[in-house]
Amino acid sequence: MSIDESSLGLIGGRYRLDHYIDRGGMAEVWMAVDTFLDRKVAVKLLKPHLANDLQVAERFRREAIACAKLSHPNIVAVYDCIEFNGRQAVIMQYVQGKSLRNLLDKQKRLGPNLTVHIGTSVASALDEAHREGLIHRDVKPGNILITPEGKVLLADFGIAKALDSTDADLTNDNIMMGTAKYLSPEQVRGKPLDGRADLYGLGLVLYECLAGRVPFVGESDADTALARLQREPTDLGRLRPSLAPQLVKVIHTLLARNPDHRYATGKETAGALEDSIIEHDVTEVMEVAPVEMARHEQSSSLGDPHIVRRTPRAPSQARSRRRARVETRRLFVLLTVLGVAAAGVVWQLSDTTRQTVPVEIETPVPVAAAPLSVVSLTSYDPNGDDGEENEALIPNLLDGNPETTWSTTCYANQFFGSKEYVGLLLQLSRPATGTLRIGMKNAPWAIDVFGANDTPPTAFDAWGQRLVGGYNTVRKGSSFLITEPSQFILIALREVGPSPFCSASNQYQGVLAGVTFIEG
Repeated sequence: MSIDESSLGLIGGRYRLDHYIDRGGMAEVWMAVDTFLDRKVAVKLLKPHLANDLQVAERFRREAIACAKLSHPNIVAVYDCIEFNGRQAVIMQYVQGKSLRNLLDKQKRLGPNLTVHIGTSVASALDEAHREGLIHRDVKPGNILITPEGKVLLADFGIAKALDSTDADLTNDNIMMGTAKYLSPEQVRGKPLDGRADLYGLGLVLYECLAGRVPFVGESDADTALARLQREPTDLGRLRPSLAPQLVKVIHTLLARNPDHRYATGKETAGALEDSIIEHDVTEVMEVAPVEMARHEQSSSLGDPHIVRRTPRAPSQARSRRRARVETRRLFVLLTVLGVAAAGVVWQLSDTTRQTVPVEIETPVPVAAAPLSVVSLTSYDPNGDDGEENEALIPNLLDGNPETTWSTTCYANQFFGSKEYVGLLLQLSRPATGTLRIGMKNAPWAIDVFGANDTPPTAFDAWGQRLVGGYNTVRKGSSFLITEPSQFILIALREVGPSPFCSASNQYQGVLAGVTFIEG
């Protein structure tokens, strides 16, 4: 760390540095307080060894000024650009959240719905930047932030350039280092760029989200960069056969080596992503999902997807409501992606496990026979420091993908130390009875299930007697019969087994691979 925190003053007579956050190739980032407006901001300081490079410092300043004119809900805002102790400083919007890189490092692969949500958000941000004459040039998971509310923001235009710039792309080591995996072919060749270079980078990010790896990796950054000039990426549909074919096609279109064969704009990309997964709902969910769910019940402990007792509509009716379902999908993601990308350790299910086609939340119909749905699922840890337990991973329990999991943190004993329990709170659209299915990935485990209506109790003791409980010494899914109508269901983990992902001093961890509720 290049600044002594004990001697921090006000930057520009206004911004008080609070604590260090991170560093990149050119700058270090601090959380600060704007003493004029009494709000948190992020301050990006040019690294000391670059401060005397007048060309770099001037480029840093000019790019910050250019980015300040960008105003978009999916772009981290730039407020000011000043000098501090001979170093350029950029004052930006402070985003409380984590990066997509954090999430992928822990989870490896994401579900298609969350991937499309991230893709459409970033594509919209890029569309705004391109219309304002800026190319980002560094679209990668580390520059994509996700807030606790599930909002996705594109950050770090540190190496952005104007569309009319003629500078070469690979003449600066800072551009190549750490980002070779996400360079477009035209960047590798040093050709003139336009916004389609960013869309190629977005395609690489989405490919990694779904495949668990980038398509081009070499022994060095140079080998990695050159690989995309020599071959096409491995067919994403082969790596993950359960994906909607149209979604696979969209991502491979983004990864076309010839920019003319990609989508022309971010807006066009966002629309293609939305349409791809909607078409999958119309054709695949109606025709394949019932068969898949029947097979899944026989071969897997995870049970049905998170929507139950859905009556398919005719294809013509479904297509007539495509746009309404886009908005519903977005709402679902925002409700379930709470704190996504926070640190957490998870287990992956075997690649041989068959994936269930996810069924999406329908727009509620105000009639008595409306299908039951899951409104939300959140972690429950009232005895912890912040009341949460790896909240970022909660969406994994609802995405219908048996390869994604939620895990507790690691504990010194199997009974959660002094906490005694860690839980999950499931909210249904209305009170119901039925079967709660929980997939467990380690053992032994002990679970108590509680129910409530109207509002969930704030204190654990207020839940009263448990509805049902279970214990097992083998890792497998289990079904809990809920005989009392409940709208809020508390899943309290009482005991968990050892985990190879934990340390010797804190070796116990609960790992779950799905939560579903089947009415009846």
